[in-house]
Amino acid sequence: MEDYSSSFLVYTCVITVLGIVAFLRLFMSELQLTHRLIIYAILLLFLERICCMYLAGLSGVLVFTAVCLLAFQSLSSPKLSVQGKAVLITGLWGLVNNAGMCFNISDAELSAMSNYRGCMEVNFFGAIAITKGFLPLIRRAKGRIVNVSSPVGEIPLPFLAAYGASKAALTLFTNILRLELRHWGVKVCTILPAFYKTAPSRNFEYWEQQVHHLIKNISSELLQDYGEEYMLETKDLFLKYITTAKEDFSPVIESITDAILSRNPKPRYYAGKAVIVLYIFLCILPTSLSDLIFNRFFLIKKVLPKGLQK
Repeated sequence: MEDYSSSFLVYTCVITVLGIVAFLRLFMSELQLTHRLIIYAILLLFLERICCMYLAGLSGVLVFTAVCLLAFQSLSSPKLSVQGKAVLITGLWGLVNNAGMCFNISDAELSAMSNYRGCMEVNFFGAIAITKGFLPLIRRAKGRIVNVSSPVGEIPLPFLAAYGASKAALTLFTNILRLELRHWGVKVCTILPAFYKTAPSRNFEYWEQQVHHLIKNISSELLQDYGEEYMLETKDLFLKYITTAKEDFSPVIESITDAILSRNPKPRYYAGKAVIVLYIFLCILPTSLSDLIFNRFFLIKKVLPKGLQK
């Protein structure tokens, strides 16, 4: 009886882990809720009950794990196969909007209106203009549109108001476009990459110039309330944060490739493990706790604005 209880406990623990992994994989992969997926879920639950009642222990775990792996494999999106075949596409098959600029790192109140307009022009209006220009060709080919947005458009990271607002607009535009173009056979995807070392982000001289330009041009009232030391610390912390950025762009490239070539691409691609962790915090934690984490995740400030210093 004791051996049976021990084996049943091990079985229960392993099945729980498998269930959590399966849930996270389905949640992060953005699988669409189809009849096939519902049938798979019902069959897996039925199989789990059978294994629990009649195959408790190692044999039940092995059987259930093997079936789960086969189910995951069958649910993965197959790629379009063109090798050795003549493919005729009339028009344009794929469009990837990857342009993005961040003009400054500072508090929303300190950011000039030109920075907000600049981010919107490049990150949002530029993507709309290119999309509208090529959309007739893509509709005829029933192709793909892939917009590279940013988690900053959905996760409130301090000091990125202008950049985050433009990416938020791009994400919403992409989601609406996905619904509108579904009847045309066009699939629209959003890529949400983690923080990577791009050429603009590593231009330390540019960020030095930006903070000195900010200090020189803001009003005397704002300069007195925030203080030069506060703004210089924000710049220094950002330059330090850049050194932690990823240099391997393969998650982003793989996401874009899958969005273009997969028969059933995902609506959203999370390119990087750090992004998945951030979205888990955003989804499951109360706002007060997630705000505390996001406020300390990006730039941990030690210097208070001058107006708040005692």
